[in-house]
Amino acid sequence: MRFLLPILLVTTAIAQQPTKPKATPVKLAPEVVASLEAHPGLVYARYGEREMQLDLWRPKAASQPLPAIVCIHGGGWFQGDRNSMANLAQALAAKGYVTVSISYRLSGEAKFPAAIQDCKAAVRFLRANAAKYGIQSDAIGVTGLSAGGHLAALLATSGGVKELEGDGGNADQSSTVQACVAMGAQSDLESARIGELSAAPNNPHYRPFLGDSQAKIPQTYAMASPRHHLDKADPPLLFMAGELDDPSTHADETRADLEKLGIPTGFIRIPQAPHAFLGRQTSFDIGLQACAEFFAKHLKDQ
Repeated sequence: MRFLLPILLVTTAIAQQPTKPKATPVKLAPEVVASLEAHPGLVYARYGEREMQLDLWRPKAASQPLPAIVCIHGGGWFQGDRNSMANLAQALAAKGYVTVSISYRLSGEAKFPAAIQDCKAAVRFLRANAAKYGIQSDAIGVTGLSAGGHLAALLATSGGVKELEGDGGNADQSSTVQACVAMGAQSDLESARIGELSAAPNNPHYRPFLGDSQAKIPQTYAMASPRHHLDKADPPLLFMAGELDDPSTHADETRADLEKLGIPTGFIRIPQAPHAFLGRQTSFDIGLQACAEFFAKHLKDQ
């Protein structure tokens, strides 16, 4: 019996330890969703029989053309779907934008530059259909999380790079954007860190997406790197990441380059948040507010 008391005390101590509260999932207020008109499953590009789709939202009460925002989902370029960005797209639409959440070809279907070519095709689609959906065609922004954040940053910095345009349609329209919020994004694919990660034969992200390791195809990594394309024509570019995310998502070197070019930039740290912070209500609300303020300044107040 003398052994039971210590065991009982340990068990009681474990039972009394506080448990971490579960993160509250994101839920939009019913009135937010009700205030929007929805256009799901719009085909924005075709590659033979392959159709690329997006979902579009617009405030019902708006009668004038509005700025637009493209939302790009994450998933390491090999998984995920546009539904994961629906909450953010709808919440931003309720603040006075036409917003879209887009699908793009994942690395298991087509390697780089397919994904960025799809993103550019989506922007061209919005401009080609600006009159139909009430879009202010000279004020289009982009945001995305993780792999989507990388694609958003690449879309913002690679305006005019012909190799990344693709043949997704509406070639007479520009794919440039006027503002970008890149969340949890890798902005420098030529970094030593990514070189080390891509060297692993079983790397699930960079090798499937780009085709091989950084050491083997450095030109491809450069072409896919937002930092590689920086110039004075780039739009304002804000970076955002969870406090618990890897420091590489802070884009320190990329932001220093942007500052030298005189391009508005900055970094928002979401307190106590993980990489995929848009899935938690508190983190989502902070990110939404930061996005709303940034896009209002650079898309509406120009």
